[in-house]
Amino acid sequence: MQFTVKNTEELPADAIDNFYKQVGMNVKNQRIKSGYSQLQLSQALNHKSVGLVSQAELYLKKQHFNLEHLYKIAFVLECDLSDLLADSNADSL
Repeated sequence: MQFTVKNTEELPADAIDNFYKQVGMNVKNQRIKSGYSQLQLSQALNHKSVGLVSQAELYLKKQHFNLEHLYKIAFVLECDLSDLLADSNADSL
């Protein structure tokens, strides 16, 4: 079996932006499903305003959730971390 080395330059130019948008959408869907407002989730993450949550859910100004945020969000919303990372367009990669 031949091993093929991949290079990240092969990724489409918008792949990372699309990934962050998908993660933001997943967080929003899980948040709503769990009955949390943006403010309630922000407070549960020890943030004083909804800025991070509202902007990262929409990937506004390229604001996105980091791994620590996602781990804490999964804990608060009682969902699997994989639910937040799921790619509804997995075939596109």
